[in-house]
Amino acid sequence: MANEIPDLVCQERAGTGKGAARAARRANMVPGVVFGGDVDPLAIQIPFNELLKKLKAGRFKSTLFNLKVEGHEDVRVICRDVQRDVVKDLPTHFDLMRLRRTSKINLFIPVEFINEEECVGLKRGGVLTVVRAEVELVVTAGDIPEKLTVDLTGKAIGDVIHISDVTLPAGSKTTIDRDFVIANISAPSGLKSADDAEDEGEEAEAAEA
Repeated sequence: MANEIPDLVCQERAGTGKGAARAARRANMVPGVVFGGDVDPLAIQIPFNELLKKLKAGRFKSTLFNLKVEGHEDVRVICRDVQRDVVKDLPTHFDLMRLRRTSKINLFIPVEFINEEECVGLKRGGVLTVVRAEVELVVTAGDIPEKLTVDLTGKAIGDVIHISDVTLPAGSKTTIDRDFVIANISAPSGLKSADDAEDEGEEAEAAEA
């Protein structure tokens, strides 16, 4: 389970419609709405700079948030849309969807590599090349894993780690339907250079022959 779901602090917005939305923007707020969960939609707003900061941090539309609105119970939500100004590309409105604990959602889960000291390839000077530092999974909202763990024990230079080598949390699956690469143990640059030089020498000898 994830240790902590980030808070998204918003304010309830008075009124709905274009006039109320324009009033929110004049107050340097971005209007939004929360829907779903068998509850009436709730008009909200968030300070423009706060939303812009979260958008620039990335993954805003694939992060599960704990929505906090004064006067209402906290609820888990995920962003379903952010509307932007067509000229300035700045946020003008956002939609959040309430989630039940049994809801299935797509989230990016970080990958942690453990037991590097037991990795044969790294001991011999190899380099861990991480292809995917996080993996998008379909998970249950009430059972979100904190991370995926890759055990490097016994891995040698040249070994490739695929998603099939990782134990996924129960009830989750990848959004990509193929056995993609997570990381590999590559040879140190000096060794690769020596190997390349040796290959070139062999090719030259073969050409002369």
